[in-house]
Amino acid sequence: MKRRNFIKSSSLLSSAFILPGYTLKSKKNIYNDKIKLSLVGCGGRGTGAVINALNADDNIELVSMCDVFKDNIESSLNYLKDEFKGTSKIQVKNENCFSDFDGYKKTIDNADVVILATPPGFRPEHFKYAVNSSKHVFVEKPVATDIAGIRSFIESAKIVKKKKLNVVVGLQRRYQPSYINTLKQVKRGIVGKITSGIVKWNSGGVWVKERLKNQSELEYQMRNWYYFNWLCGDHIVEQHIHNIDVANWFIGDYPISAQGMGGREIRKDKKYGHIFDHHYVEFKYQNGTTIHSQCRHQPGTFYEVNEKLIGTKGIVNLDDSGIVSITDHRGNTLYEYDPIDDKSPYQIEHDLLFKSIRQGDQIDNSDYAARSNLASIMGRMATYTGKVIKLNDVLKINDNLVPNNLTWNSDPPIKPDIYGNYEIPRPGNKM
Repeated sequence: MKRRNFIKSSSLLSSAFILPGYTLKSKKNIYNDKIKLSLVGCGGRGTGAVINALNADDNIELVSMCDVFKDNIESSLNYLKDEFKGTSKIQVKNENCFSDFDGYKKTIDNADVVILATPPGFRPEHFKYAVNSSKHVFVEKPVATDIAGIRSFIESAKIVKKKKLNVVVGLQRRYQPSYINTLKQVKRGIVGKITSGIVKWNSGGVWVKERLKNQSELEYQMRNWYYFNWLCGDHIVEQHIHNIDVANWFIGDYPISAQGMGGREIRKDKKYGHIFDHHYVEFKYQNGTTIHSQCRHQPGTFYEVNEKLIGTKGIVNLDDSGIVSITDHRGNTLYEYDPIDDKSPYQIEHDLLFKSIRQGDQIDNSDYAARSNLASIMGRMATYTGKVIKLNDVLKINDNLVPNNLTWNSDPPIKPDIYGNYEIPRPGNKM
């Protein structure tokens, strides 16, 4: 399966992330024997991550699975059994499949390494339990949908560092050879100082699932998690985080403010929940750099997912296909990258994760994942309110979109009116 094609002075962030970068030498948690893997969240992304994980090491087996929907577990397990037919890598017993809201705890308890791939709203709580249980983690992006979730993730990241656990986050461009090699060119000064850029995730959108007869509101929203902020964070957070993270990575810093606009022009039907179908954001950095951010989910429109970074000496053109070019301001080619022999970054991130575990090293992506996630949330806040959102102000917010202690008898935090419509964010109003 294929995945879809702060400033340093802030007390909140600096207290959690003392060490820059993501690799630290350690000699704990060395595995010489079979590694037991568990999956929390059995959709397409989780299933794909399991395939990558099981292909990363000869001595790994999947032992436990969890999803609030039993049919997701069954579908994923059947696919994996077929994918690894003739091997002993799928060792999931019925008693180790859990389809309730607290099932993630038992699933995590069964493993050495955990894949967290539920809708993002649940990510902070699952991550907290995993690292408190001393598990190595592959965690999908984004890591949170709200500021409270970011705070929780940061607190858990402190435990990661203390216990020297491995954490890889699914911002796979950080592992993509074309991006890594191009960044080396940028660092040696080929384009000078990056002063601006344009990052885009413009596409026709994703799936939608029709409401079923006698379906509870909570089940409907969780089946259609992409269209509800408490679960997804809107597509500027769920998808566009990739491109925003690339800008942060190449600039070497994170936005201090965001302002922008957005709305619902095409996806106006109530089946699309209450998220926007387009966002435009202007991110400002401490050093004066400005990044212009676009993301769009509108069927029938052209597809463009890429990053362009403009420096004083040249322009970097990046694309997730791996095709890269650097030109000067007259259009002369300064650098090109041919990705023809490159391994998939989705596989590389798992290869390095399990290699690090075997060798007793540490990979920790939690720093940049939290910071880029926070930036994308700032972007959403800017488009929803029409106001300038400043980092220092955001860090004081204590919002919490995700309810605690959910059961199937719980009401979701967002409810439709008597006509089945959801309240849409309106610029000029509060969040």
